[in-house]
Amino acid sequence: MAKTGIKRDIDEALQNSNLFGALHRFSEAYIVSREKAYQGLNFEDIREQIAKAKSYAADHMEELAEEFKRNAEARGATVVRLNDPQAANQYIIDLAKKKGLSKVVKSKSMATEEIHMNEALEKEGLKVTETDLGEWIIQLAGQRPSHMVMPAIHMTKEEVASLFSKATGQQLTPDINNLVKVARKELRKAFLEADLGITGANMAIADTGSLVLLTNEGNARLVTTLPKTQVSVVGLEKLIAKIEHAALVMRALPRSATGQTLTSYVTMLTGAAKNIDNTDKDLHIILLDNKRSAMRNDPIFKEALQCIRCASCLNVCPIYRVIGGHVYGKVYAGGIGIILTAWTDGMKSSNDIQAMCIQCGRCKEVCPGLIDIPELILEIRKQLTETEGLPKVQDLIINRILPRKKIFHSALRLGAVAQKPVLEKNKKFIRDLPKPYAALTNFRSFPALADKPFRDRFNEIEQKENLPKKAIFYAGCLIDFIYPSQGTALVKVMNSLGYKVMFPHDQTCCGAPSKYNGARNTSLTLAKDTMGSMLRHEADCIVSACPTCTVVLQKEYLKDFEHDSKWGGKAKLMNQLTVDLCKLFFEEKKEELAKAFQKPSGRKFTYHDSCHLKRTTGVYQESRSILTKLGNMELVEMAEPDMCCGMGGSYSLKFPEISAPILKRKIENIEKTETDLVAIDCPGCIMQIRGGIHKQGKDIKVLHTVEILAELIDEGKLH
Repeated sequence: MAKTGIKRDIDEALQNSNLFGALHRFSEAYIVSREKAYQGLNFEDIREQIAKAKSYAADHMEELAEEFKRNAEARGATVVRLNDPQAANQYIIDLAKKKGLSKVVKSKSMATEEIHMNEALEKEGLKVTETDLGEWIIQLAGQRPSHMVMPAIHMTKEEVASLFSKATGQQLTPDINNLVKVARKELRKAFLEADLGITGANMAIADTGSLVLLTNEGNARLVTTLPKTQVSVVGLEKLIAKIEHAALVMRALPRSATGQTLTSYVTMLTGAAKNIDNTDKDLHIILLDNKRSAMRNDPIFKEALQCIRCASCLNVCPIYRVIGGHVYGKVYAGGIGIILTAWTDGMKSSNDIQAMCIQCGRCKEVCPGLIDIPELILEIRKQLTETEGLPKVQDLIINRILPRKKIFHSALRLGAVAQKPVLEKNKKFIRDLPKPYAALTNFRSFPALADKPFRDRFNEIEQKENLPKKAIFYAGCLIDFIYPSQGTALVKVMNSLGYKVMFPHDQTCCGAPSKYNGARNTSLTLAKDTMGSMLRHEADCIVSACPTCTVVLQKEYLKDFEHDSKWGGKAKLMNQLTVDLCKLFFEEKKEELAKAFQKPSGRKFTYHDSCHLKRTTGVYQESRSILTKLGNMELVEMAEPDMCCGMGGSYSLKFPEISAPILKRKIENIEKTETDLVAIDCPGCIMQIRGGIHKQGKDIKVLHTVEILAELIDEGKLH
């Protein structure tokens, strides 16, 4: 059956090898150049200052809009505030008709893309020419931008040569330098003939009435210089209070957008300049609302107004670099694009693209506006789930089975029996699933459900006597029912640290699948169940070896029950008690680690950072330090160790076609280290990477760090 809708679009993008190659090459180069551009600067300090300045601007949007209007008009500009795309487009159409204008040149502007200005003007007979090279290419192709900063990043030089050949009537070769010369020559004609110039702006400074444009081509200066009439369309979120705040944004925008310390051109326009013939330019500035003031009034989504449109969230996104902005976006692409689409086009319009977010958190890590993009996407997901519901199968599992732990656990036990016909001889993997589930095992083998879950093994584990401390082990679903050996290893490691381990048998799912699929009510039910199970026992800590579970127990419950008089205190206690196993081991062994030094042992390993562990709990050096200094192992870092493996909980089940190339790249990076051991602190990542390596027939071990620690204890290397 032919695929339709978003699945068809994903398949088409994945089959475009040129797109795939271009996005991966750019992403690799961007990460290096961005890091170099920020050398010597405190990025955290810079983005905190930007967030503060932009948050202030959002809080004072009305006053700043009035101040900007007053100061800009005092210098000869006409400033209007318009609420919707239709009003903005009509204003320009009416202006053109009144003045007899017919030929338009535009510099790059996402605000005009947002309101579909070109189509509106062309319907009224105006000739519109995009003069940014990338935008002109897109215009000739009849496409929309696939990236907010580099609109034609998805196109090859051969495709551009073909477009330019048709536009100029010449037979052009794919020589980039020559193509640029051709574009310059063709666009120069448009500049000289134009009677209306249209721009956007990166900032609008209230206390001076100035517009700021950061560009890498000279076209914006020609657009603002040659035509006698100029219109600038500026979103209200571009307002900032004063020029000092503009300097903050200018420090971050080029570095975050393209890895440059500064763009080639920084243009500041204050009021109506003189035309070449010494007449006054007719300057019109449209302050565009289009739901921005509504976003400002929303206590959750107001944060999105801190965006400076650098597109760094796209540049590091593992999903964007696989399928590009034409699939993973509307007018605005990627993580921030999901949020802006939900507001400018309505929540339902973001339904398909929000589902593609894997929640890896890389966008939040690099955002110079300090926006918690993943959290805002989760809020969109929650609101959509509340209004639209979940698909039937998801709804059955998440809302009907997971909250009923007897049914849930019984289903897993039944699955351990039912899986036998498709198990490999080693009984560890399911290499191939039958149709219609074959796509799930096309790129990785599935782990077998344990014939005896951890909860049935725990009481058989012999623990050391007279241990001074107590720890409650929260196993999570994967360790309990798929990887019980990890649980056994954890008990051994905790005993070595002086902890007697307790395992409450009434524990069940922490609620992560429900939460990350937008089923808030179910996630709260499971949270209360888990807190009740864990806090029924007295212990020094609650230990987890699954980062997702750790984050949910430690941080998400705290947010979810912040204002709940009954459960808020329990959530705080969960926050205080919950700790990741390797973080705990690291803290307990601090003195020993300080004295230790790495001895050459010949045993090498590489390490994969799980997204939740590194970006949400801040744990990433601990396991490396323990294994090298106490385990006497040599670490060989893989490329992009903290790039998502493509698992994302149920993500790899919903979007196996996207998960597969992400995993493929991860395994390639592992192979390049020439090690035969991968250490990981996340059972979900182990499921993905171990399954992919098994599917490919590679002779590489994939182990949880706790399993390696248990081996080292058995070998007498750790005490």
